[in-house]
This record gives sequence, structure tokens and C-alpha cells, in this order.
Amino acid sequence: MALRVSDGKATKPCPCGFFGDPAGRCHCSPAEIQRYVSKIFGPLLDRIDIHIEVPAVKFKELAASESAESSYKIRERVSAARKIQTERFSKEKKIFANAHMQTRQLKKYCSITSAGQELLRAAMSRLGLSARAYDRILKVARTIADLEGVPDIKESHLSEAIQSWPKN
Repeated sequence: MALRVSDGKATKPCPCGFFGDPAGRCHCSPAEIQRYVSKIFGPLLDRIDIHIEVPAVKFKELAASESAESSYKIRERVSAARKIQTERFSKEKKIFANAHMQTRQLKKYCSITSAGQELLRAAMSRLGLSARAYDRILKVARTIADLEGVPDIKESHLSEAIQSWPKN
């Protein structure tokens, strides 16, 4: 039986950690950044489903009175999405979540419109993505649709999933 792992990873954008910082605090040379990034990108990152850049948050934003979606609401949406997936895969062997889908399940549960196909084709071509990336983008898009509680994968779900892929 294959091992199923849910894992999270974090890394700095460059050796000093400040590349892309709006305050311009990074003093790494382009060569240093390239060496640093080349150690991380490639086959390893091709096996990670979601990549998100998280910029530094300014104090003004942290102290703002406007509140984001609460952890409780997020937990409710995630629980509802997990329930959708449990029901979807109830007749499948060894498939419990979107991340576990193989080619057969992707074709069955991740149908997309011709506009969605074109969006995905263009992204694959422009970003030079692998077949593994294609499958992972479909799984992430399916999950985004589940989090919204909608049955069909829309172009907006594909777009968001594509945006979560690394830009190396």
C-alpha cells in the first residue's frame, strides 16, 4: 500500500530572505539568488501541489480594524469540502481526497469546458509545465471548486490553481 503524506514546506525567496521585499532590503546578487533557487526548484517542486508566495505584512495592515475570514469560517469550508470529497469517492478504492486521484478519476471528476482546456493549454505551453503539473493543477482546481461548494470546475478555479504553481 502506498504511503499518503500531507506535508507543508516553507522557504525564503533568496539567501537573505528579503528578495521582493517592498522596502528593498535584499542585497543578494542575481547570481546568488539563481544558485539558491536552483537548489530548490526542479523535480522536488514538481511534486508539491500548491506554491504560494507570502510577502511581508506591514504593521498598518496587521493593525487594521477590517477582519479577514475567520479561522472558524475557513474550518467550516474545509470540512464541507472534505465531506464533498468523501461522498464523491465513496465508491472508489483507496481514493479519499482530490489529491489521491489518478488519471481515471481525473477524467471522471475533473471535466472542464473548452475555454478551460484552452486556458490550461496556454498555461502549459507558456510556463513549460509537465504532465505531472497538469494533473496537479486539475486536482487543485477541483479542490478550489469544492471549497466554494460548486459542482463544476470553472475557468476561475483553473486560473487560481495555475497561479499556485511556481514561477521558476
